[in-house]
Amino acid sequence: MLRKIAVVLMEDVALFEFGVLAEVFGIDRTDDGCPPFDFKVCSTTPGVPMNTSSHSAVIAPYGLEELEDADLVALPATTWRGSYDERILDALRKAHERGAILLTVCSGAFVLGAAGLLDGRCCATHWRYADKFREQFPDAKLDADVLFVDDGDIITSAGTAAGIDACLHLVRRELGSAVATRIARRMVVPPQRDGGQRQYVEVPVPESSGESLQPVLDWMVGNLTIEHTVPELARRAQMSDRTFARRFVAETGTTPLKWVTTQRVLHARTLLEQTKLGIEQIATESGFGTAALLRHHFRRVVGVPPQDYRRTFQTAS
Repeated sequence: MLRKIAVVLMEDVALFEFGVLAEVFGIDRTDDGCPPFDFKVCSTTPGVPMNTSSHSAVIAPYGLEELEDADLVALPATTWRGSYDERILDALRKAHERGAILLTVCSGAFVLGAAGLLDGRCCATHWRYADKFREQFPDAKLDADVLFVDDGDIITSAGTAAGIDACLHLVRRELGSAVATRIARRMVVPPQRDGGQRQYVEVPVPESSGESLQPVLDWMVGNLTIEHTVPELARRAQMSDRTFARRFVAETGTTPLKWVTTQRVLHARTLLEQTKLGIEQIATESGFGTAALLRHHFRRVVGVPPQDYRRTFQTAS
């Protein structure tokens, strides 16, 4: 059961991510049939204002001793740094050892990583920090595609609003769907979202790391609606088939088929965002030919169906 929740704040805390935790666990909703939570906001310097990432300050009234009997210890996002206060890391380790649930929002996962609590564990963080996270914590099993990861006693979430998904999931897991739905309804958010964070990632157009194939790559992007074969592309590059195939993988990191499929998905994303074209027409103009093929490859690359992506990101009036 979730009775006592301790949220740990540190310098440069992100207010929205802290607000997510406060909104889910810090509001008395007993009049709506929700159980009460003993919500404690903690820091190493209780009563002292701390800077936030939003040019303001916040005060935590409680010290780290509140973590000693908390059922849930939560960490909102904070500015990434090379090291963290050892007092906080030690308190997190002790909470974990005695069986508390640990939950992070966005870059809060870096703090658990620094405490050594994510080694060998499945976890998530914001997609923008994925490379930095993997570099700093190579033993953690990061999944940068999902909104959150439930690994039992450790739950980690992606950026900002994904913290809402993780918190409501935890409430649903521990207290039941009815309580989670009541909280979600009061927050005016869906009790559970579909998809992952791949749909929010800004995917750059892949480019050759060298110059020799760039004209061929540019031509492929300009001709997505036709089929591309290695022999035809090799002739255009004035190379043998074997040399072209080897050079293509060396310069792009993938095969011609996978590369052009990614380009077609990127073009389909643009058409979904900026036009009102039907799915069949987008499939044709992006080179997939059929809506079924578009849906298959789009969901594999982006993580959600084209229709769901359009509802979220369409800008065309």
